[in-house]
Amino acid sequence: MSGGNQKSVRSDVQFGLIAGVGAYTLWGLFPAYLKTLDDVSALEILAHRIIWSVPFGALLIALRRQWPEVKTAFTTRRVLLLLGVSALAISGNWLIYVWSVIHDHILEASLGYYINPLMYVGVGVFVLGERLRPAQIAAVILAAAGVLVLTVGSGVFPWVSLALAILFTAYGYLRKTTPVGAMPGLFVETTLLSPIAMAYLFWLMSSGGAVFLTQSASKDILLLLAGPVTVIPLVLFALSARRLKLSTVGFLQYIGPTLQFALAIFYGESFTIAHAICFGLIWTALAIFSFDAMRANRTARIMKAA
Repeated sequence: MSGGNQKSVRSDVQFGLIAGVGAYTLWGLFPAYLKTLDDVSALEILAHRIIWSVPFGALLIALRRQWPEVKTAFTTRRVLLLLGVSALAISGNWLIYVWSVIHDHILEASLGYYINPLMYVGVGVFVLGERLRPAQIAAVILAAAGVLVLTVGSGVFPWVSLALAILFTAYGYLRKTTPVGAMPGLFVETTLLSPIAMAYLFWLMSSGGAVFLTQSASKDILLLLAGPVTVIPLVLFALSARRLKLSTVGFLQYIGPTLQFALAIFYGESFTIAHAICFGLIWTALAIFSFDAMRANRTARIMKAA
């Protein structure tokens, strides 16, 4: 490889790293944005996320000249059906996440995204028929023990954490098996959901229950920003995923829940001994899981080279 090509590859990787860190940082700081809307209902915020993602997404698709991919998605029955199902999964994830933040359950939300990588192991076993390596079994057992400790210690089943993890894992699996790009896929999903969101918002405004256009201009602007706040991190993630190794992206994904965890402490959420033990077990499980994945990837590269 020539020096020019090597420099180009390094530059591409550096750009991918910056984009990836940017995406997960924005996702990690998302609770701070939602906290400015804590007097708005979770359903109204969800409606605005869906509605304003459509025009902003359309602008980005026009700039990236991806309309042919959007047209293919809308005219291919199987792709459209899969995107319809993934739209339900991601909207459910968004709704629970928004509710958890405005009702002071950010710790549970961050736990859900820490658990998410281990949920993919479950998909591999139960959906793809894969066999677990010993380290993966140990990681799953530790994670399950962490959830059990939190359930017994707090006396409340951590449904927020598990629901977020399950819905996002289902969404990730559906999108991975659907032949459409990140931005065109999101545009189709939000377009399919937008009639329901618009009908709900219209009903809310007509019944006098909406915050939008009834309080202040600053609040209206914050709700309008729900579109860019939703779409921009996904675009950065898509740019990153094309340029980085999967293992690198896997490490970057822990930025999001770690920042959420820090924000939960900052906003004064209760952090009990049960939380400490649970997060300790989950972090240990993720360390084992990540180390095992690195070793497996290294072994695969050696075998391929041989």
